Amino acid sequence: MAYLFFRISLVAFLVVALVSLAWPPFAWSLVILGPVFLVGVLDSLQRHRAVRRNFPIIGNLRYLFEAIRPEISQYFIETNTDGKPFSREQRSVVYQRAKRQLQTVPFGTQHDLYAVGAEWINHSLHARETHVREHRVRIGAPGTAKPYEAALLNVSAMSFGALSKNAVLALNKGAAMGGFFHNTGEGGLSPYHLAGGGDLCWQVGTGYFSCRTNDGRFDPEKFADRSSEPAVKLIELKLSQGAKPGHGGILPAAKITPEIAEIRGVPLGQDVISPPAHTAFSGPRGLLEFLGELRELSGGKPVGFKLCVGNRAEFLSIARAIHETGMFPDFITVDGAEGGTGAAPLEFSNSVGWPLTEGLLFVHNALIGFDVRDRIKLIAAGRIVSAFDMVKRIALGADLCNAARAMMFSLGCIQARKCHSNHCPVGVATQDPRLVRGLVVEDKFPRVANYQRDTVRAFLEILGAAGLDSPEELEPRHILRRVSPTEIKTYREIYENLEPGQLLGDAAHLSGTWRSLLAETDVQRFAKFARPFAVRA
Repeated sequence: MAYLFFRISLVAFLVVALVSLAWPPFAWSLVILGPVFLVGVLDSLQRHRAVRRNFPIIGNLRYLFEAIRPEISQYFIETNTDGKPFSREQRSVVYQRAKRQLQTVPFGTQHDLYAVGAEWINHSLHARETHVREHRVRIGAPGTAKPYEAALLNVSAMSFGALSKNAVLALNKGAAMGGFFHNTGEGGLSPYHLAGGGDLCWQVGTGYFSCRTNDGRFDPEKFADRSSEPAVKLIELKLSQGAKPGHGGILPAAKITPEIAEIRGVPLGQDVISPPAHTAFSGPRGLLEFLGELRELSGGKPVGFKLCVGNRAEFLSIARAIHETGMFPDFITVDGAEGGTGAAPLEFSNSVGWPLTEGLLFVHNALIGFDVRDRIKLIAAGRIVSAFDMVKRIALGADLCNAARAMMFSLGCIQARKCHSNHCPVGVATQDPRLVRGLVVEDKFPRVANYQRDTVRAFLEILGAAGLDSPEELEPRHILRRVSPTEIKTYREIYENLEPGQLLGDAAHLSGTWRSLLAETDVQRFAKFARPFAVRA
């Protein structure tokens, strides 16, 4: 289908050329067919636009429609995203920064600041001139042998298999160029993650891909061998993810090639659905002990875990276990239920898990309440697109951010919503070699670096406008939200914030919610009060 119109034009061109030899007056048709065929040749050879490269001739209609009436294509994209649209401004800011285009907008504010839910940060009359500098965040609790200096914005978890080899390689080379890390996703450590020279956060999920036994359990020897790769700077244990919290990862059979099957250690011809929970440990103490084992096996590299907040008492149990045992993860990645880039059951995507704002705030407060926050770095992941998204998350307690879909946009993703079908038209989320070729690595990886650099730069400029010198100075009081047509509150006024050690003393002074959650904590096991499943007669 990709080359259908190109092939039709070629056949028509040849037929007309042959007919013209017998009947010269018919040669005038070549005036029309010749340029069409030439456009197809040029489309297939150019390296900058994947739609034209993968769909010669017919692919130009997309750009024609955008030139005539951009809102037409944007309308269809914005209204077909399972109720979670990326706005025109969000996509535009990524495209413009990735391509180093003009990054200003005409006609003033693009948002309705009088709408309930509108958010902003106030500027200061003592605004600072921004001196663009590299700001790094050290990840590694005291005693960590190999701490890592992380950028403020990095590539969030996306697996090889969900993404094409060219997409993975472009992301990794972009990370190397820009000096930020690239999360591998749970699909394993592939050659394409290692070929670009970028720093890696190796994510280990419930399927233990790249470090699993034949029966799907964790293999310490394989993990030790793979984690010794110099490019692997961080180890992230995935407990759950925003797209489908409480559900294992999904890779449809249509996207599984022999290469992917070998990397993951799975059979061909069937969907790969990871277990919903880990088999290598159980309970909060077991989690912390396993993280310690991973740190030791990796030679002292920073180790943490990722989750989308669900049962809050379970995370509170983890925080209590950290305080009681003194076993600290180096970092915790908090994903929002609004996150996700690939395949997910509809109900899980739309109706399971806490959104990032509330989830991040709860994790931050739980760690503060048990007086362990200062030794753990928090990473916010889930629909991070603009510099203001970063401002909001860091104000709520994050130390740095990860972005997934925005990084896909920088690669040329047009939000065709075919990630799970193996028919991604721009070669980002497919294993079809005819479509993968459309994504030219050498053309796309600088765009990844451009987007990250300019977004971090914009973030620092916002800090300067607010009169702040560093991200550490951002607080909930800096972000405002319109909560009604006539009332505006700061995040500090909207959300409850705990004091250091507040969960360690007498619970009588706590709110009813915190007292109730504390009563449910159990450092030995998760879901203390979960009822056994009973089959109805």
